[in-house]
Amino acid sequence: MANWIAGAIKHKGALKKELGVPEDKTIPKSKLEKAAEAKGKEGRRARLALELEKFDKK
Repeated sequence: MANWIAGAIKHKGALKKELGVPEDKTIPKSKLEKAAEAKGKEGRRARLALELEKFDKK
C-alpha cells in the first residue's frame, strides 16, 4: 500500500492520448476538469491527475 501511486500509473501518457494533447504539452486545467466528469477509464485517469496535482513537488 505504500507505493499505490506507482501501481495506479500503469499506462503513462494514456490520458494525454485520450484527450488529444501532444506528449510535449501539458493538459489544460479546463480540459482536465471536464474529462474528470466522464465515466470509465478516461474519467478515472483525469480524477487521479487532479488529485496528484495537489501533492507537494519537492
